[in-house]
Amino acid sequence: MKIVVAGAGYAGTLAANRLAKKVPEAEITVVNPRPDFVERVRLHQHVAGTGKVATPLAEMLRAGVAVRLAAVEKIGDGSVTLDTGESADFDHLVLAVGSTVTALPGTVPVGTWEGAEYARTALADLPPGATVTVIGTGATGIETAAEVADGRPDLRVRLVGNRLAATFSDGARRRVRAGLERLKVSVLEDSVTEVLRGEKGADSVRLRSDANGELRSDLTLWAVLGSIPDLAERSGLEVDDRGRAVVDRYLRSVSDPRIFVVGDCAAVPGSRAACQTAGPQGAHAADTLARLIRGREPEPYSMGYFGTGLTLGRRDGVIQLSRRDDSARRHYLAGRPAVVLKEGATRGAKYGSRTATITWLSGPK
Repeated sequence: MKIVVAGAGYAGTLAANRLAKKVPEAEITVVNPRPDFVERVRLHQHVAGTGKVATPLAEMLRAGVAVRLAAVEKIGDGSVTLDTGESADFDHLVLAVGSTVTALPGTVPVGTWEGAEYARTALADLPPGATVTVIGTGATGIETAAEVADGRPDLRVRLVGNRLAATFSDGARRRVRAGLERLKVSVLEDSVTEVLRGEKGADSVRLRSDANGELRSDLTLWAVLGSIPDLAERSGLEVDDRGRAVVDRYLRSVSDPRIFVVGDCAAVPGSRAACQTAGPQGAHAADTLARLIRGREPEPYSMGYFGTGLTLGRRDGVIQLSRRDDSARRHYLAGRPAVVLKEGATRGAKYGSRTATITWLSGPK
C-alpha cells in the first residue's frame, strides 16, 4: 500500500503522521519542496525577527515516513510527476498543497517563506525614519504591520487595503484599530491598484482614492493571501471557480476517489483558509482512508469554528468569537488574554500536526 502526501503544511503533516499511526503497514511518502515545516501563521514574526517559524520535517514526521524534496508537477493515474523529472506511484494520494500568493510587482509577499525571508532582510536594512507599507487589511496584513511597528518603533508603518478586519464585529474592529493606533500604525482603508517603482529603489503605492494619491514607501509588503496552485486543474481534477479541487462529503476528489484533498486547496463548503481548518481536514482524511483500507464505511466530514484571532505586536491582540458557521458573534477578547489564547492555539496547531492528536468542534446543524 503506497500513500503519497503532497504538501507538508498543517494538513499534510498531520495526515501523514495520523496515517502512519493507523495504517503502519503502508508506505507513506511526503513530497514537499522544502525540508522544513513552516508555521505560516507565524510568518509575520519571521519578517520582524521576533519568532522562529521553521522546524525540520525530520522532527515533525513519525519514524518510517519518507520525505522527497520536490514539488508535484502533475497528478496522473496512480502516480505523480515531480519537478525533478522523477515520479512517485500511489494507491492513495492526499493533496495538501495549500494556497500561494500572487503579489503585485514591486511588493514583497509575506505569506510565503521565501518572501518573508526577503522581507526580514530588507526590513533589517532600513534606516530609522523609513516608511514600510503593508498591503492587505485582513489578519495577515494587520499582524504584519503591528509586528513591524512593535519591533521597529523607529519606522513609519502604514496599512493599506479594503475594510479593516472585515469579518470582525464592529466592536472588535474598533478594538483592532485602537491597537494599531497605539503602535502608531496609520490605516488607509482603500484599494491598491498598482505599485510604481520610484527613485532609489523605493516604491510608490498608488491608491484608487484621489484623496490619498501616491504614497512613497521604502519597503512595500504584500499581505493578501488566497491564490490556489493550479495543480488540481492542470491534472484534470474538477475544480471550483477559485481553482480548489471539488470534493465529496468525505473529502475525496469527485474526479478520483483515490485522492483526498485537504486544506486551502480543497473546495469544502463553508470552510476558510486557516490552520483551524487544515488540521481537522487532514485528520479526517487520514481517518477516512484508514477506515476504507480496513473495509469499514466512511463517515462524512463535519467541522465548526470557534473564532478568529490576531496579535497586535507581542503584548496585545483580539480574538473574535464566532458561531460554528464562522459568523461573528458580538463578543470578543482583547489584550493579554487574547495574546495567550492565540499563542496557545498556534502552538496547539503545530503540536497536532506533529503528534497527529487533535480534536475539533462538529459543524453547525
